[in-house]
Amino acid sequence: MSETVTMRLPDELSHDLNKLSNVLDRSKTYILKKALEEYLEEYKDYLIAMERWNDKNDEIIDGKDLRDALGL
Repeated sequence: MSETVTMRLPDELSHDLNKLSNVLDRSKTYILKKALEEYLEEYKDYLIAMERWNDKNDEIIDGKDLRDALGL
């Protein structure tokens, strides 16, 4: 199932999207979907990193200890 989403883009961004769509021979929908998927994945990783950063009980080890633990 899918949902239709409508949005307004600034002229410059719209121009860049049209240009990229033509160069890649892909639809604007395809490009926006891929960009949004990538952004959301990166943002999830960011939230996990920030949660760990703020967790005072999370053990922090240095690079040497990490290499030793991995047997490198």
